[in-house]
Amino acid sequence: MSEANLYETVKPIAPANTTYPIVPLGKVLRLVERFEPRNELEVYQFAGTYSFARGIFVGELKPGSSFRLEKIQRVYKGDFVYCKIMAWEGAFGIVPEEAHHCVMSGAFVVYEIDQNQVEPLYLDYYFKLKSVWESIGSSSTGTNIRRRSLHPKQFEAATMPLPPISEQRRIVARVEDLAGKVEEARGLRSAALEEAEFIRLSALSHFFDFEFPAQLPKDWCWKPFNDLLINDREGIMTGPFGTLLNKSDIYDEGVPVLGISNVQANQFVPGFSDYTTTWKAESLSSYRLQAEDIVIARSGTVGRSCLVPVGLHPLTVMSSNLIRLRLDKNVFIPELLSRIFNGSQLVERHKAAECRGSSRTFFTQKILSKLMIPAPPIPEQRRIVAYLDDLQAKVDALKRLQSETAAELNALLPSILDKAFKGEL
Repeated sequence: MSEANLYETVKPIAPANTTYPIVPLGKVLRLVERFEPRNELEVYQFAGTYSFARGIFVGELKPGSSFRLEKIQRVYKGDFVYCKIMAWEGAFGIVPEEAHHCVMSGAFVVYEIDQNQVEPLYLDYYFKLKSVWESIGSSSTGTNIRRRSLHPKQFEAATMPLPPISEQRRIVARVEDLAGKVEEARGLRSAALEEAEFIRLSALSHFFDFEFPAQLPKDWCWKPFNDLLINDREGIMTGPFGTLLNKSDIYDEGVPVLGISNVQANQFVPGFSDYTTTWKAESLSSYRLQAEDIVIARSGTVGRSCLVPVGLHPLTVMSSNLIRLRLDKNVFIPELLSRIFNGSQLVERHKAAECRGSSRTFFTQKILSKLMIPAPPIPEQRRIVAYLDDLQAKVDALKRLQSETAAELNALLPSILDKAFKGEL
């Protein structure tokens, strides 16, 4: 392709109604090639570009003997870099201090910025505009969609609005001021959510933060954990081990095997990755689950629990990394005990004491059997559950609001940048 044709492939990307002069990027950037031969005895710190114009990252340390590139190139703090084969996905950025003197392959194109003409932060913010990097990236050529390449001449022919340096600095200062306010708003929303979660956990601790054998409120009593169970045989069960449920027994369809990924704090996560045959599930009837059973993670996120919901396959069994509890509902309400396992200091203290000195934390039936539970009368348990449900509903509503507000805040910065490069800030 001729140089003239290369220029013809570039789409104009400067805002159409900008009040600033329009210049090609090649006028403010100077191509540099700091290539050096690979030395097998040297260790190289690599760097790379994030997609979506999120900048440059420091990558792996690699001995020269571990890769086949004949040459690598150095990048310095303040260089502008893009990846030829990932430009279509926004692989542009300015080298930060932590990536100074790192190396990159020949797939990257490196430029020095003419700081007499363009303020680096102005250029950096310009490339954060999605319309900019998408338009430049769309000029990449090639038949393989994942290997399309942006030639330096195509890149350099793309244009940008270029006000005087003093105006660029004013724009940068204004953008950073507004961006700071956006981040402050994000922080306030996040802090509000953390505070709401803290209030929820504090309420739980308010009801159940007792240490055995402390005096309890009137009509409450201490109960050994096993006294809460429907009976010794069905009340508590650890998931099937060893040959009871082999990998060869797992299929892509059939009877669901409920695993640790289905268990979030007080929330059952629908969807299964493992299934077994009806015959195998029948043989594992002791490990079967039914509605309002409590399933507890016995490893990993130890103690995280939720209730088994209504409507699962009647033969559903649990995996080996779970413990099932089946309570006597005349003694203790399953929903309340599940909540106690998710954030109560009562359980956290017990877990820390029983697992002290172990390299890994596990829950076992023996450890659980030593737990003493402060048990209110059933009517009081129902009132506590209702109160916690109401509090959880408010936290969930705040989370939804946080999510909606986050989307609005995320849309603010692109809007600010768009106005900045149109001369409207």
